[in-house]
Order: sequence, then structure tokens, then C-alpha cells
Amino acid sequence: MLTQPTAQTTEGTVRGFLDRGLAVFRGIRYAQPPVGPLRFAAPAPPEHWDGVREAFEFGPAVPQSGPLQAAPSQDTDWLTLNVCTPHPDGTGLPVLVWIHGGGYMAGTSGDPLYDPVELTRAGLAHGGLVVVSLNYRVGAEGFALLEGAPANRGFLDQVAALEWVQRNIAAFGGDPDRVTVAGQSAGAGSVAALLTMDGARGLFGRAVAHTVPGTLCTPALAAEVTAELAKLLGTSPTAAALAEVDPWHLAEAVTRLGTALPEHLARWGRLAQAGIATVPVVDGEVLSGAPWSVLAAGRVPGIDLLIGHTRDEFRLFSVLSGRHGSFTDEEARLALELFAPPPSGPDDYRAADPAATPSDLLEAVSSDALFRMPSVRLAEANTEAGGTSYLFELALPAPAMGGAFGSCHGLDLPLAFGTLSSPTGRNFLGDPPSPEAVRVSQELQQAWLRFATTGDPGWPAFEPDEQLTRVLDARSETVRYPEQAAHRIWAGQPLTAFDLR
Repeated sequence: MLTQPTAQTTEGTVRGFLDRGLAVFRGIRYAQPPVGPLRFAAPAPPEHWDGVREAFEFGPAVPQSGPLQAAPSQDTDWLTLNVCTPHPDGTGLPVLVWIHGGGYMAGTSGDPLYDPVELTRAGLAHGGLVVVSLNYRVGAEGFALLEGAPANRGFLDQVAALEWVQRNIAAFGGDPDRVTVAGQSAGAGSVAALLTMDGARGLFGRAVAHTVPGTLCTPALAAEVTAELAKLLGTSPTAAALAEVDPWHLAEAVTRLGTALPEHLARWGRLAQAGIATVPVVDGEVLSGAPWSVLAAGRVPGIDLLIGHTRDEFRLFSVLSGRHGSFTDEEARLALELFAPPPSGPDDYRAADPAATPSDLLEAVSSDALFRMPSVRLAEANTEAGGTSYLFELALPAPAMGGAFGSCHGLDLPLAFGTLSSPTGRNFLGDPPSPEAVRVSQELQQAWLRFATTGDPGWPAFEPDEQLTRVLDARSETVRYPEQAAHRIWAGQPLTAFDLR
């Protein structure tokens, strides 16, 4: 293999580099920069170029909002992707396309947490795997509902990236007919949306979704959020007006709106309690409904789906906010009122664990409403639609901070990618990680690789009666879905988009 491998895409030639024996290409443009006349538009196809373009560096981060965000950049070439392949001159390798999370407000494919090299190296034992990761518009750029612009532009970006994969992945040794799309948190919500989108049909055959969020909103609520955002900026809530605002200044306004969400609790309800200002909109066109509802109604076919969540999803947010163990009775009451299914949900949660503290109750209902139940509901709906779902729960606790994190939101990421030594991996799992963490990492990686290669992660499929679920722990086992109390509370209850109160 050449020390600087090249690949001929339909748009032009790119030159990558070798990393631990693998060919890596970074920052390849899959759509034109969405600025100027293209601001807030659907992604435009990339232009062709002559000669060879270097693909050595990650593309710049999309403008970010919220407390956890990448550093700002004046480079606007936001819509780029990266490829890691063991055999750029090979053929027929399965492909995994990774969509990062970040609450639909932040995140970048260049995060060391998503370094694909260890996962790609592990794939050699299965014949090889090509890993693609991508940036997409987040925050107001990608998800604010704007008059004069398509809704859910971040999802449209992801479709454009998958179209690029169909056109070009053979030039990197991949098979366009063996594509698995994968994501965590907002990335898993993106995967769920892609399952139902007409524009994504035929672009992938399997899906991996870690922690599907329930954060969707109605157009009426989204319009009020945009109006409040425009008010902060002293402008109008239209694409034309907001296009005059610097992208990073707009992103900063979304952050300010996020910190002010409690002020809107009476009107915005669940959205304000969730703490995320700009979320996908059930607009009836790009997103025709909540993905689990669309699948359950038989409006789209099911596929092979590997899906799961962590045991203590919300714990991450309570620990990072410094509130773990200190939520009040009133805060727990409000969370139950907003998130538990009416009319008896709040009482059901208290009855399910009479010894629960206010913090226990708030974390339980927040974990269920925002992450666990949407994940399980999508698994069930995919099965109803004729697909095959494989469910897991990560139960291995993180040792950091004396075990305070438990098995929290995001702990699955360094385990799946094998990035235990990344900053996030070390923060969660220690340095060095425990033998138990290494073993669970190997099991989860192998599940991904087997699934992307054969459609079977290595444990029985989830069926409504038996509800078989792989619990990943120091001693993993396959059992009936372990969160039975929550499952009973939510049985038959709709998971609806956030709306005005």
C-alpha cells in the first residue's frame, strides 16, 4: 500500500494517509458549504475539482450550541465526511456510517471518542469493515423551523452524505449494497428518522441505534422557539432575516435560549424540561411522524436493527450539573407531571419504588421518557413492521467519581469504538480501564462487527413476548428486558412529539 493512498471519487481525487496500517481520508466534502445563498437551504451537491485534494484534516465543526461544544472556526466547509478503510483497493467490504450525537446542538465527527481505527482494525477478523463518519448541521443551522427554508436540514445533510457513500464508497473498498447506518443519542434519533424518510430509502440496509431520544416537537412549538430566538437577536424569525446573522453568533443565541428555557416552562412544557431548544420537527414532509409511530403503523418496512440504551441514562446530566442526589420533592413532582404518561404515571412511578428518593424518581422518569422508552418502542415498532430487532442494555458502571455516573448516557461510546484511552474514555473508565471494561468493549465491538457483516450481533432477536435483551456487564447475560416496571408503566401509552401546553 502506498504511504499516501488515493481514491478517485465522482467529484475528484483525494489523497489520504496511513494510520496503524489503515488508509484514512478526512474532510472530504459531500455537499457545498451551506452559507451565502445556500444558508438554510437543502444541501447542494459538491462541485467537481481537478487534480488531487489532500484529505488529511477533519473538516471544521458546524456552529455549536450548549455547554459541550467544539471550538469555533471561521471555515464554513461544514459538510464533510471521513473514511477509514483497511483495503482501499479492495472490493465488497461492509460499510458502517457513523452519525455523532450532541443533543442536535453540538458534536463533530473529529472527536477522538469516534476514532475509527480500533474498530476498523477489529473488523479485519471479520474480513474487513469500512467506517465513514460525517458532520451535519446542528442547532439553528440544522433544526430551527424557519419560514422560507426546509425543516430538519440536519437530516437532509445526512441523506446527502449517504448518497455520497452510494456514489463513492466502492473507491475505498466498500460495498454500497452493504451499508449500515449507526448513531448514538441525537445520532440515534437521526438513524430513527432516516428509517422513515422517503429520501433515505435504499441508501442503507441495516441500522445501529444507541439511546434513541424522544426529543421531537410539533411545528407550533418549533415556531414559538424560533420566534423567541429571533427576539433575542432583534430580528425576524425567517430564513432571510436570520441568514444575515453570523452563524456562530446565531449558535450563541441558541445557547442563551437554552439557559432561559425554565422561564418558558409553563408554555413549552416537556421541551423546556428537557433543556434543548432546537430539536427535530414533525413537519409532515421531511419527518412525517415520530419514527416509532410511522413504523408501527406499517407506513414503512422494518429492517435489521441493533438498538439499546444504558441503565442509568439521565445520571450523566444530574452528575455534570452537580445535582445528583440533591433534587427536591418539587423538582421530582414536576418531572413526573411533565414526563410520566398520564393520568396515573406519576403515582405508578412512586408505587414501583416506594423507597425512591426525589432524585431517584426524577432520574428514572427522565431516563425513561427521554431515552429508554423511545429506544424500546423503536425496537418493538421495527419488529411490528417486519424487521428484526436486537436489543441491549449496558449495565456496566463507570468507576469515575466513585461510581457516581453509574452506567450513564454516553458510556457505550468508548466501549463500542474501542477508544478507552481517549479523553472521554479515561474520564469514564479510568487509566488503565478495568479488565471488565475491556471485556465489555470487546463484546460490544464484536456485536457491531457481526451485525454489520451478517445482520446478527450474537444474541437472540427481541420479540414482544419474550423480550430477550442482552445485558452488557462484568458478566453479560441474555434475559427478559430488565426494566419491566418502566415497561409496564408505559405499555400502550403514546410517545408523542413535544407540544405547547
